[in-house]
Amino acid sequence: MSSLHAIDKLDRAILRRLMENGRETYDVIGEQVGLSPSAVLRRVKRLEECGVIDRYVALVPPESVGLGLTAYLNVRLEKNTETHKRNPMDLFKASVQTWPEVVECASLTGEMDYLLRVVVSDMQHYSRFIMDTLLKHPSVSDCKTSFVLDRVKGTTAIPL
Repeated sequence: MSSLHAIDKLDRAILRRLMENGRETYDVIGEQVGLSPSAVLRRVKRLEECGVIDRYVALVPPESVGLGLTAYLNVRLEKNTETHKRNPMDLFKASVQTWPEVVECASLTGEMDYLLRVVVSDMQHYSRFIMDTLLKHPSVSDCKTSFVLDRVKGTTAIPL
């Protein structure tokens, strides 16, 4: 199912409610969108099965668990490396999956290859991650860091 064309107005309304509160009951959602709870359940199951709803998660503010420093790192990779049989990008992507400090990684156009969002406890933790992990990676050529001073907006909801 092509999710863009198969999602109607009611599906979008249900998705907006679930993005706002993923634990909302089907009774409440049904009241808000004008459907019975069983109709909401059927639609949610269909959205899950076709991959529109990927998963349900708990959102934990990093500061609440002692992770008080967030940084965005622009990373440039070596383009040609003879030390691996694998492509440097493939090697880097596989490594990023194992680094718990990296909570988001996006491949970019332009001067840098990747943007990482890194969450750590403090500057010492950040320094260890940079020196002992990131810069020791054989594919990494350069990185530039920006530290988050204040979160102006933070949402996981997409505009529907």
